[in-house]
Amino acid sequence: MIAIVDYGMGNLRSVEKAFKKVGLDASVTSDAAKIASASKVVLPGVGAFEECMKNLSKDGLDEAVVKAVKSGKPFLGICLGLQLLFDESEEEGTHKGLGLVGGKIKKFGPGLKVPHMGWNTVKKNKPASPMLSGINENEYFYFVHSYYPVPDDKTIALTMTEYGSEFVSSIETDNIRAFQFHPEKSQRAGLKLIENFAKTR
Repeated sequence: MIAIVDYGMGNLRSVEKAFKKVGLDASVTSDAAKIASASKVVLPGVGAFEECMKNLSKDGLDEAVVKAVKSGKPFLGICLGLQLLFDESEEEGTHKGLGLVGGKIKKFGPGLKVPHMGWNTVKKNKPASPMLSGINENEYFYFVHSYYPVPDDKTIALTMTEYGSEFVSSIETDNIRAFQFHPEKSQRAGLKLIENFAKTR
């Protein structure tokens, strides 16, 4: 079973629906034991970084997520679920993240409309990755965000996207795959990414 972590924030049902649409056994849960026993774990998220971290820690789900990642099982972060993996975010001050990925979450620079919302292209940074199998170069995905990841290790960038300047729009490192965009809102290409994640070991 694929566990979709429910910490009270995010478009959980649309994520669950997307997984089920491609025939996958996925379930929304806030039960740490179910997260621990799941074959794969998904951390979605929409909202403010600090509030999401508070919600996660309130029910001990932050520890469940950290344990899931450190166990080596395939892990997928979506939008804020990507950002929470990092050391810290500069959203409304400086706030500590889960510290599973080295780096910071930064705000788009002045002169850019935020949130960055709508369809944008992604460029493959690791074209040989199985996660990008069946995904075209410069494929369109759906974004809604005002902040973006800046990893310490640039080699973990799976894809890049242009918005004012180029930023990391997804990462892949060890058992972690995470997207700044929303695969569950990205039609065929998004469903293909979900299928590819389901094949990870």
